[in-house]
Amino acid sequence: MSNSQYQHWQINQDTDNVVWLYIDKANASANTFDASVLDELADILQVIAADKTAKALIIASKKSSGFIAGANIEKFSQFENEQQALAFIEKGQKTFKQLADLIIPTVAMIEGFCLGGGLELALACNYRIAEESAKTRLGLPEVKLGIQPGWGGSVRLTRLVGPMVAMDLILSGRTVDGKQAAKLGIIDAAVPKRHLEKAARYYALTRPEMHKPAILSGFANVHWARYIIAKLLRRKVAQKARADHYPAPYAIINNWEKLGIDDEQAFTAEAHSIVNLLQHDTAHNLIKVFFLQERLKSLGKSTGFTAKHVHVIGAGTMGGDIAAWCALQGYRVTLQDREPKFIAPAIKRAFGLYSKRLKKPRLIQEAMDRLMPDVNGMGIGKADIIIEAIYENLEAKQSLFKALEQQAKPTAILATNTSSIPLDEINVVLQTPGRLVGIHFFNPVAMMPLVEVVQGNQSDPMTVKQALAFVKAIDRYPLPVKSSPGFLVNRILMPYLMESMILLQEGVAAEAIDKAAVDFGMPMGPIELADTVGLDVCLSVADNLAKHYGGEVPQKLRQMVEQKHWGKKTNQGFYHYKNGKAVRQKLGVSATETSQIADRLILRMLNEAVACLREQVIADIELLDAGMIFGTGFAPFRGGPIHYAKQRGVQATILRLEELQKQYGERFKPDEAWQKLTDV
Repeated sequence: MSNSQYQHWQINQDTDNVVWLYIDKANASANTFDASVLDELADILQVIAADKTAKALIIASKKSSGFIAGANIEKFSQFENEQQALAFIEKGQKTFKQLADLIIPTVAMIEGFCLGGGLELALACNYRIAEESAKTRLGLPEVKLGIQPGWGGSVRLTRLVGPMVAMDLILSGRTVDGKQAAKLGIIDAAVPKRHLEKAARYYALTRPEMHKPAILSGFANVHWARYIIAKLLRRKVAQKARADHYPAPYAIINNWEKLGIDDEQAFTAEAHSIVNLLQHDTAHNLIKVFFLQERLKSLGKSTGFTAKHVHVIGAGTMGGDIAAWCALQGYRVTLQDREPKFIAPAIKRAFGLYSKRLKKPRLIQEAMDRLMPDVNGMGIGKADIIIEAIYENLEAKQSLFKALEQQAKPTAILATNTSSIPLDEINVVLQTPGRLVGIHFFNPVAMMPLVEVVQGNQSDPMTVKQALAFVKAIDRYPLPVKSSPGFLVNRILMPYLMESMILLQEGVAAEAIDKAAVDFGMPMGPIELADTVGLDVCLSVADNLAKHYGGEVPQKLRQMVEQKHWGKKTNQGFYHYKNGKAVRQKLGVSATETSQIADRLILRMLNEAVACLREQVIADIELLDAGMIFGTGFAPFRGGPIHYAKQRGVQATILRLEELQKQYGERFKPDEAWQKLTDV
């Protein structure tokens, strides 16, 4: 058996007759499965099965990037029909069955990511050994693409660890590190990198007893128990995802409830289920979202600029949380405000974040040590990047940056977290206006993955590239936008929020408005969102945008702010809040009313999105869709606002806007740029 026979695999047989099979996909930075990789693996496994000298098989990766990332996602968007999709799924199942049927012991030696089809291959082995560091991630994230594991993962993982553990992982799509995987029973051992090969050889040659789920887990797989557990699982999933929006988790539950894990028909059902899901718009749109995410990641290319020290000015909710996040990512951070009493709440919140994320006292303390209160601004002269996060006032920001330019290192990036003020109004006070960029985070910082990197007319292109790289380095998605009032996300979001308040003024209940938005697929309704952001902040941004783009700010919003009913932070906004949760009325809303409310909310958002394209606030449609999905949670299963408009039909959308214009006024007038768009 010669390595020269194979393009994607390398084979060695050591003196103990252990076969070491390494995946090293040609012309790729990461290992993924496509038809050629599977065909070669099937051929190799056939040869190994016939080799009487082989005592064991260990599968590993030759790439430093990780084990196997799963199937090539691009493949799923290229199937011409159901038959092609089914043939590819069945090819993977058949190949992994060959692996599972080998008489000799088989070991997956995992380092780095082991996801989707990669974990399904590992589950087809007798044993799994993984490197214990946090870089090792195992999971079956297919549900995030609107599909389900198709190469035996939903069956074999449930056999291995029982339905409760398996379903928790499969239905959420979440990943676990090596130590967590060992604790859950997904792998047999998590060891330091230096012991990885030794551990793999031990399992291959000594053949210890294979992992089995706990006895109670066995009972959970009998038919009557599956029926009960499936009802509980559906109820849990329904709290986060509706079946008509996200059918995949429900299909997974249905298959398990009907066939369990012992019937071989479970594999057939799995294959047909994934093919059926691939026909659904949700899968197509979520696969699109996956590639949008990959594109955002690619924007933060390395520039040679390496930030070590971050200085944040303004320890309010945004500034404090930006500082805490940067320290969590390993940066030395100084946090400045006028007095210690303004910084103390931010330090307390940071401790809560680190306790939740890091868990170990030593790691928590190290993160806390990296975050330093700095009332006197001693960190300004040492910082590589300075982020301003004070209140939204042009004169205050101008005064601050004029002083910062004199104190900061010449190489330091000067960044503002302004949510709506154009950079070219701030940078007029600078001797070198090109140093100023926008790095605009969204609230809550630790949960919202998007950060707008804002470029003014004077911003130096290299400084912008450095800012993009910094955002990627702190594990956020950078979105380059042009500096104009509201930038992209707030510019598009604000008409949606304002329309919700106009509906309130008309007497529509807040609960009905929020229900319409959530039914459409938004993560929360606009009324609750405004309360969460802060009605004072909403008013400030709305006034600024109205000044530049016209339109009226709803009087209801102004009245609430004047009464100091600022939302969740004061326990009173459009909702009253008790223990941090909105107190809601129960009311019945007809489907027709819900649909009409949703149109008014969403179409104002779409119209503004088209205006942003016309004004070139964003480079293209894909980046706009990505920005709204990752910046606002715009219904991912719809693929983004412009993609949704195209699927709905551009002309149909224009006609509906014209109807709303006649009924409610000029704010619904279709933007002229609609005519340049075409349907999907």
